[in-house]
This record gives sequence, structure tokens and C-alpha cells, in this order.
Amino acid sequence: MFRKHRIWILPIAFFATIMLFTKCDPDDPITPDDEWVYDDTPYTADHVNGIPPMPVFTTNPLTVKGVELGRMLFYDPILSADSTLSCSGCHSVAHAFSDTTSFSIGIDGLPGKRNAMPIFNLGYAVAINATFFWDGRAATIEDQTLMPIQDPLEMHEILPNVITKITRSEFYPKAFYEAFGEEVITTELVARALGQFLKSVTSGNSRYDQAMAGEIFLTDEETLGFTLFNALDGADCFHCHGVNGGLFTDYVYRNNGLDDATHYTDFVDAGLGAISGDTADYGKFKTPSLRNIELTAPYMHDGRFATLEEVLDFYSEGVHDTPFTDNLIQFAYQGGVQLTAEEKAAIIAFLKTLTDTNFETNEAYQNPF
Repeated sequence: MFRKHRIWILPIAFFATIMLFTKCDPDDPITPDDEWVYDDTPYTADHVNGIPPMPVFTTNPLTVKGVELGRMLFYDPILSADSTLSCSGCHSVAHAFSDTTSFSIGIDGLPGKRNAMPIFNLGYAVAINATFFWDGRAATIEDQTLMPIQDPLEMHEILPNVITKITRSEFYPKAFYEAFGEEVITTELVARALGQFLKSVTSGNSRYDQAMAGEIFLTDEETLGFTLFNALDGADCFHCHGVNGGLFTDYVYRNNGLDDATHYTDFVDAGLGAISGDTADYGKFKTPSLRNIELTAPYMHDGRFATLEEVLDFYSEGVHDTPFTDNLIQFAYQGGVQLTAEEKAAIIAFLKTLTDTNFETNEAYQNPF
């Protein structure tokens, strides 16, 4: 009986092995079956009043299948070298797709160099040709998606291995064909899918937005905070974090006086300067959106502030007046805007009205596996 089964098992195992490496060669085109249908149905998100309508993307436009595929890749640890860390490992949906530590830990147990930025409303940055990351090193959102995969401190993988693993999977070849109509999976298609998902994530349904739509009223403390936020003789936040169509960022790279630097070599992290090569750009980092700020601690590019109270203390009396400090930090000469404890509390109360609770309940943003 044993020999009878052995006769059949060996040829079947040999045949299966040959089929595996023949079919799954990443350089070979996928062979679609009759159930594979390319579907370029446009993706449309429900518009909310707090932010502008979704931009129309002429490059890598959003499709239902493309966004769906991007979400799968975002949550799949297959993109990392040891298949243990996905994009969501450092960008948690519960925290507006940010992390809860100053520096996220990669697959080798090593910390990254900067705080993980939250992910939402990135499509509006794409629409104005803004660059990505704290230092602007990625020219497009598609470029941005591939960099953490290859970073030795993060997912520590090489792109050819990613393509091999994806091509050999049971479901990705079909998913890529349905999204792009292509029979060969490439790194460009991986970037396009991830980019589509990232662009689809929006945030614009906070208590602030509901108040602006006349649906609710803010409290007196929250209203005072909003007034101070927009006042030059108050917190002076609006220059860099003005409403801007509901986005609460100007997408500009600035030095906000975090470090006491008299020479460009004084910066531990050069920021934009390391990318542009211009010494005047040292210590400049992208102005983050203040939406969902309650969810995205710790704060600043290096996560140096654990709480919003620490952030307000810094802008009130901890700003360094240096040759590199942005001109819009107008009160740097006196250490900051000099807020009272009551004013700080009011501003924090207002900032918390920018929290969007839909991240954890919106099915479009959850783990699809």
C-alpha cells in the first residue's frame, strides 16, 4: 500500500514543483483565465463638507479595483523582507494612519530616523504637485510608497523580491490584472496601487466640520481656542496651519525654531537641506496638517513632544530665535507667543475638535484580510 501511494505522490510532487516555478517566474506574463476581467470603474468617495471635492487625477487616476488592490498591499506584510511588517504596522488606522512612538521599529528591531507621518488628504498634496515625507525627498506619492519598502531601517526588502513574492501569490496576479489590465506585475504597478489607496484616504468629518456646516455648536472654550488660533496677537497658528480649504496645512517646508542653531552644521537632522543641498533649508520640515492632531502623538518630525500641552508650551515660550527660524514665527525673538494657561487649554480644546472618528469605522480603510 505504501509503495502504491509513493508511486503516485512522487510524480505529482515533481509536477507541482515544475508548475510552481514555471508559472510563477516574475519575468513571465500572467496567463489570465476566463474569470479575469480588467475593470477601470472610477473610484468615487463620499464627499464631506469639511474638505474640497476629491481632485481629478490625470496621472494614476483612482479606480475601484486600484484602490482595493492598494489597500490589500498596504496591509500585507509580504512587502517586507521577512513578511512580518506591513505599511499598517507603522501607520495605524486607529491613529489616523500614524504611529504611537517617536520612531517606528523596523523588521530588524532598529528604530527609524523620523516620526511616522499620518496618512490622509494626501490627494490634495498631489493636486498641487507637493512633495512627500518630512524632508520632501519623494517627488510623487508613488515614489513615496516604494521608499519604506527598501529602507534598511524599515521593511528592508529589495523590489525584485517583492515582485517575485507577489507574482507567486494565489490572488495578486488576478487582482493586478483586474486593476490595471497588465499581465506582468511591476514595481510601477505596485506603486500605482499603493498610491491610489493613499489618495483615497480622506478626513473631513470632525466636530469642527459639523460646526462649520451649522449642525452643532462649539463650546465657549473651543470657540476661544479657534479665535486664538487665527489671531496674530493670540497663538498665531494660522500663518502655517490656516484652514486652507479645510486642510490645515500649507504644504510648505519650514524651520519652526525647534533647535538652537547658529550654523547649518548645528542640526542633528538637516531636513529639507539634506535633499536640496541649500544650507538655508537646514532644519526645515513639512508643515503637517493639524487635522486629527489628538490622535497622532508624539509630535514634530522627531517625536520630541509627547503631548499637545508640551507642543503649546514650546510655541508659547520655547521657540529658538535663530538665523534659520522661519520669518512667520514672528514672536521667536521673545521665545514664542507667550500664552496663558487658560489660552493654552482653549487652543487644545479647539484642536481636539479637528478629530475625525470615522477612521476606525470606515470599512474602506480597514484591514481587508
